Amino acid sequence: MTGSLTVLGLESSCDDTAAAVVRRDVGGQARVLSSVVHGQTQLHAAFGGVVPEIAARAHAEMLDHCVEQALIQANCTFLSIDAIAVTAGPGLIGGVVSGVMCAKGLVAATGLPLYGINHLAGHALTPRLTDDVVYPYLMLLVSGGHCQFLMVDGPNNFTRLGGTIDDAPGEAFDKVARLLGLPQPGGPAVETAALQGKADRFALPRPLLDRPGCDMSFSGLKTAVLRTRDAVAAEHGGLPEAAQADLCAGFQAAVVDVLVEKTRRALAIYLDADLSEPTLCVAGGVAANSQIRAGLEALCANMAVKFSAPPLALCTDNAAMIAFAAMEQMGARPADGFELSARPRWPLDGTSPGMLGSGKKGAKA
Repeated sequence: MTGSLTVLGLESSCDDTAAAVVRRDVGGQARVLSSVVHGQTQLHAAFGGVVPEIAARAHAEMLDHCVEQALIQANCTFLSIDAIAVTAGPGLIGGVVSGVMCAKGLVAATGLPLYGINHLAGHALTPRLTDDVVYPYLMLLVSGGHCQFLMVDGPNNFTRLGGTIDDAPGEAFDKVARLLGLPQPGGPAVETAALQGKADRFALPRPLLDRPGCDMSFSGLKTAVLRTRDAVAAEHGGLPEAAQADLCAGFQAAVVDVLVEKTRRALAIYLDADLSEPTLCVAGGVAANSQIRAGLEALCANMAVKFSAPPLALCTDNAAMIAFAAMEQMGARPADGFELSARPRWPLDGTSPGMLGSGKKGAKA
C-alpha cells in the first residue's frame, strides 16, 4: 500500500484489555502512537489463575474505554484511522468474542475496513515493528499459553518447526508457583525466588531432550516439582523457605536447558537456508525471564545468529502488535467482513499436523 497508514488495534484474548494506534509513514517506517493495556490481575488474584467468565465481562466493560484512551493519547479521531484490526483468536473465547464484537460495532459506525488477526501472528511479526527484522527469521514464541518455533517467511507465511505437546512454559511457571505457595503471576515470582536458590540441589528432568526434533514438554517437569515438594514437606513437616527457593532455581534451570537445546535444533534447521541476516526473535511474556534470555543470547552468539527481543511492553499481550500485523497483511489479503468469527483455536501453520495432546477440539494453537 502507498501513502501513510493509521490502524486502530484491539486485543482481548486473555486477561489484558488493550487498544493501540500504529502509524506507518510514506517511507514505510511504523511507529506506535499509543498503546493502552488494562490488566485484570486483581480480578483473578483470589482464584489462582484467569477465570474466563470474569475476564470476558471485564473486557466488555473496558474495551470502549481503552479505545477512547488510545485515540486521545495518539491525538487521533476516527477520521484519522484507515482500518480497524482485532484479535480474532486464538484465546479464551469469551474475551475474543468481546473484542470482535466491539470491532464490528466500530466498523459499522465508521465504515472502516476490518481485519481479524491471529494473536500469534501479532507476536510473530512484532520484531518487524521494533527492530525492522528482515524475512525470513526464526521466531520462538514463548508465553503463558503458547510455545513454538516458527519460520517466518512473510506476513502470512509461517512454518512450525516444533512446539509444546502439553503445558506452555508460562503455564508451567504459574502452576509451579501455586504448588510452592508463591503469588501470581508465577513467572516473576519463581524467578525472584530462584535468585536465592541452588539449581543443582534437586534432580529435575529435562523432558524430551533424549528425543530428536524441536517439540517440547513441560507437564512432566511440573509433576516432578510436585513430587519433590511433597517429599521435602513430609521430611520437614512443611516446605522450608530454602527448599522453596532451590525448587524454583532447579525448575527454572530445567526450563532454560530445554528451551536452549530445542532452540539450537531449530536454528540448525533454519540455517540450512541461504540467509543474508540470520536472526532469532523471541516474543511472549516468558521472554522477560532474565535466565532464559541470557541462555538464548549466548546460544545465538555461539552460532553467529542475531538475537532480537522486543521491549517487554510489546512482548506481552498488547494491541499495537495487532494493528501492525494488519498493516503487514493488508497487501496480501482482503479485509474481513461482518462474518468474521472468534476462534478459540487457530494454528498459524495450517499445513503441519496438529500437536500431540491437542484434544477433541482440534490442533493446539
